[in-house]
Amino acid sequence: MSWRDQLPEVAGKLVRDESLAPYTWLRVGGPADVLFLPADEADLQAFLRALDPAVPVTAVGVGSNLLVRDGGVEGVVVRLGKPFADVRRMDQHRIYAGAGALDAQVSRFAAEAELSDLEFLTGVPGSVGGALTMNAGCYGSEIKDVLVEAYAVTRQGERVIFSVEDLKYGYRYSATAAEHELIFTGALFQGSRADPDDIFARMAEITASREASQPVRERTGGSTFKNPHPDSAWKLIDAAGWRGKLFGGAMFSEQHANFLINTGEATAADLEGLGEAVRADVAEKLGVTLEWEIKRIGRP
Repeated sequence: MSWRDQLPEVAGKLVRDESLAPYTWLRVGGPADVLFLPADEADLQAFLRALDPAVPVTAVGVGSNLLVRDGGVEGVVVRLGKPFADVRRMDQHRIYAGAGALDAQVSRFAAEAELSDLEFLTGVPGSVGGALTMNAGCYGSEIKDVLVEAYAVTRQGERVIFSVEDLKYGYRYSATAAEHELIFTGALFQGSRADPDDIFARMAEITASREASQPVRERTGGSTFKNPHPDSAWKLIDAAGWRGKLFGGAMFSEQHANFLINTGEATAADLEGLGEAVRADVAEKLGVTLEWEIKRIGRP
């Protein structure tokens, strides 16, 4: 018997050999050995406590910034769905959002509650869990600017609470999340009171700017590489001659050169191979080593 034949009982759903391609915006990738959709936080905790400690566990959100390799993902993939998508007002200035809630959903809820400072989330693709993991941001704001505390479950099934300082945030990075096996389940955000008309106007500006400059209707994973200060990744990719150049079924967008696109027939190997070819070429021609922002998981 293998570990897959001895999985703990759950209130949610366990699926063996489930293709992960439909769960990512790039629409590529192999299956999870086991996909777990927990019913709630208690279900997640109990499952992790009972699971063989040797079995790898990987958390995914809505897959907006994720590349799953063609060989699939070893162990258990945990996806936090609708039970973790709750957004609610806690007091005059604070909002709770589950890790499965879309960032844009949180932004709109805050606007309707007449709370400013979270408008930038309307321009962040993905869900709260991913945003917490990588300190997501755009248009001059980041998660760390509005976060009060975050809630997570460890690989051992323990519930933990982190202050924003505890997470040791940097640019698109949390040292704490990188060092520990954490599955974020929710967060408390703080805004400031403002005129809702002004809030919605700012959100409309962000949406219009994003649609004008980014291929938001393509199969993409958002920004592929982090911006190497003080440069912009797209400028380096463009200068190296990779804008719009096909690599199998993959290409960097003609609209925004830092957006990796599945033109329809790409494999994960095409997409990652193109990214690595661009990294090598930019390093050789321009002397800058680009760092992946898209998270890549799984077996080649």
